[in-house]
Amino acid sequence: MARVFIGIGSNDGDRLENISQAAWQLGSVPGIRVSQMATIYDTEPVGGPPQPEFLNTVVELETTLSPQQLLDTVKGVERKMGRLPSGPRWGPRVIDLDILLYDECVLKEPNLIIPHPRMHERRFVLEPLAQLVPEFRHPLLGHTMAELLARLTDQSLV
Repeated sequence: MARVFIGIGSNDGDRLENISQAAWQLGSVPGIRVSQMATIYDTEPVGGPPQPEFLNTVVELETTLSPQQLLDTVKGVERKMGRLPSGPRWGPRVIDLDILLYDECVLKEPNLIIPHPRMHERRFVLEPLAQLVPEFRHPLLGHTMAELLARLTDQSLV
């Protein structure tokens, strides 16, 4: 079983229900078990047009799925919940699911990069990750989630 962390965000519609529904749908997939979820944070949007604030969290999964199978599953949940792949980059979205970490895996493929390439720059990712696994080391940077959070220059409100 691989230990995986998924970032979940929503700023369109019933944000809390969207996050709950996404976590439930992930956990209902054969080969995935949701083991824990961090606190849900109200956060400022990053980039894009003016838009409502996000709710963000991170869930920890245990899975037998490969990284590519997991990506297909995550994209399927987004589509099922109404996220359109043609929406504006960094625009409002019903749900946003990002594979942040997959064990200590380092992967760079055209459609999937693990660890997530900007996770160490984003407070809305590091706050919940540091809550769940403060001592987990970033596979490329070598720092723990707590250390990355302490060094963070992102001053956005969480």
